This record gives sequence, structure tokens and C-alpha cells, in this order.
Amino acid sequence: MIKKPNDVVITGIGIVTCHGTGKEGHVALLSSAVAPPPVLETEKFKPYPVHRLPEIDWSQQIAKRGDQRQMENWQRLGVYAAGLALDDAGMKDDLEACGSMDLIVAAGGGERDIAVDSLIVDEALKRNDRERLLIEKLTTELRPTLFLAQLSNLMAGNISIVHKVTGSSRTFMGEESAGISAIETAFSRIRAGQSTHTLVGGAFIAERADILLLVEGIQAHSTGEWQPLWSRQAGKGGGMVLGTVGAFLMLESRAHADARGAHIYAVLEAVEGDRGKRDDGGLEKRLGRLAKLAGDVSAADTVVFSGSSGLHDLAAREQAVLAEKFPGMPVRGYGGSTGHGLEAQFPLGLALAALAIDSGAKVPPFDPAHEAAMSAPARHAVVTTVGYTRGEGIALVSADA
Repeated sequence: MIKKPNDVVITGIGIVTCHGTGKEGHVALLSSAVAPPPVLETEKFKPYPVHRLPEIDWSQQIAKRGDQRQMENWQRLGVYAAGLALDDAGMKDDLEACGSMDLIVAAGGGERDIAVDSLIVDEALKRNDRERLLIEKLTTELRPTLFLAQLSNLMAGNISIVHKVTGSSRTFMGEESAGISAIETAFSRIRAGQSTHTLVGGAFIAERADILLLVEGIQAHSTGEWQPLWSRQAGKGGGMVLGTVGAFLMLESRAHADARGAHIYAVLEAVEGDRGKRDDGGLEKRLGRLAKLAGDVSAADTVVFSGSSGLHDLAAREQAVLAEKFPGMPVRGYGGSTGHGLEAQFPLGLALAALAIDSGAKVPPFDPAHEAAMSAPARHAVVTTVGYTRGEGIALVSADA
């Protein structure tokens, strides 16, 4: 690798999954001889298992109680993970760096009034004029302040307020594609010299009845007992198991990182997203084209972190493409361990890949029946995400040679 000033390097990682908060627990996860079981919530939303939020002391990253109270968990989790990334990058208390720092967030919708949602569903069972019903309930039942709480860019706003990140700000909305676009935009701006340091990532709360209702509306969620990602069978729901995830990265130009003596976890060499129709081989054609981003990396020192949602058909189709385009490379379906994090899924994959490369981990199989053991630590990682309804992305992460 020829080092260049505008190389995009990863210098800070903020990560929260069901396995805990911060990079240490996740390095342990990636370095263990046998992958520990996921931490699940199996009763509250039965028959749908979800990977739950770990115990968190919000005050560690959100000092003011007033700030904590005016956020819901989705925003708290994003602000918390962003704070972890800033701490890890050594920029948390650098007002000058935070003042010029760009911010890009992948976000979904905010708070829902579950009581009103339930009322609408119950009433819709008794009436055929459901369009009129919706208008009636939306104008009489919802709190006016709820519309403000649902704004997707509130997470970015709260990160700016709490952590004093006051450079440019962008928010992408749109499930997995939002996370892919957020990373791709940050990467492209740094490569082009339009940004020197960008905080980028997202957060997703799986433990929401409205989200589960949305997913079950297309029969996408796995039901019953949890099964490893690639081992899920038709007849037990759609195959997806949601996970509560917060994942933020500090991306910098090499010149900016070197100037302040920052630790470089890995180099983000390439990233691209795409979307389109998936029938008639469309998915395979797009993934095949995106796979070319990885160039000619060697199977001997490369691992594939697949962000597969676990949906039966899509998982099988992605698995076939990975076997064809990356032969001999061990695959790790990380959503099987953390749950599927929608907007945060792609940033999470990059965070895990960077931690694995930096720590020299031989990542254990998350689904031993379908994933081969690693014979040596990886120096390269291909990270994929295939959206459960649309959107695909691939990135290449490499050790800083």
C-alpha cells in the first residue's frame, strides 16, 4: 500500500451491541476461541426474539440529566456511541477539533405513540373506511410535540449539543441504505479533500413494538427460538432477528491523523452502495459489480464480514455471491451475533472489521455449521450489507501497512 495524505483512516470506534459497550468487550468477542452466545430478549416480544440493549450508564457520555430526559433511547444510544468514538479518537475534549468536525448520521424514525398505534390497529379491524379512520385518529389522538420527537435529524442535533460537534451536519434516512450512504459520503468527502475528519454512524433500537409490527407486516422476522444466521429455516418466520446497535466511527484523512499522532485502526480503502430491482438476477449483478472494489486481495489474509439480515432468500443469494467472488475466504455473518441493526448495520460491520484487523484477531465462526475457521489473523476485511428490502453496499478495510 502506497500511503497518501488523503487516505481515509479509522481512528476512533464507538460501539454498543447486546455484548456490551465499548471496544474492549467487542475485541474479546472477536478474539474468543468460541463465539459467546448472543444476549437476547425472548419474552417481552414473544414469539419474536431480539438482541437487547445492554445496561448503560448514560451519564458517562450525556452528563446533563436534562439532555437525557429530552431524548428517547434511540437518540441516547446514538449520542452515547458517538461519545465513545470521540473518546477513543482522543478528540472528546478538543473543542477546536470538534468545532471543525463534520457529522454524518444514519437515522430512522423517532418516537412512536404505541397506545395510538394500537388503537388504530384495533379500530381498523372494525371498519372498512380505513383512510378516514387514519385521518380521524391522527388529528385527534396524537400529541403535537410527537411530530418534533420523530424528526430523524434530532440525533445529529443532540450529538452537536452534547459533544460540541459543530462542523457540517448531514442525516440520511432509509434503513440499511442510510448507513451505507453515510459511510460512502464521509469517505468520498475526505478522499476529495472536502473534509479532514468526520464522525459518522448510526443507532437502532430493536426493542420497539412498532418496528416489530413493521417487519412482521412483510413476514420478515424470525419466530420461536433463536437460530444462527445461516441456519435459519423457512417456516419459522422470515429469518431476520433485530438487534439494538449503536456504531460510530471517526474517519480522518491520513494527513490529519498523522499530524495529531492518532492511532490508526485500519484504512478504509473503498466503499460503494447501490440499489435497484432484485428480480431476474439484479441482486447478484450488483453485488458482483460491487465485489470488484476489493481488487485482488488474497484469500489467505482476508475475512468477509457479511451484514446479511438473515432473510432466508436474501441470505442464500448473498452467500452464493460471496462464495463465487471471494473463494476460500472465511465469512462471518456478524448479525447472527449482534442482531440486525438496520441503519447501524454497515457502520457496525466496519467497526468490527477494524477492531479485528487492529487486534490481530482470529474471529470465531458465529455459525459453525456454515462458517469456516480462520487459520491466521486477517489483514483485509470485505464488509457487506444487503438491506432487508432494498440497498446493497460493500467496503474494503485493510491494515495500515
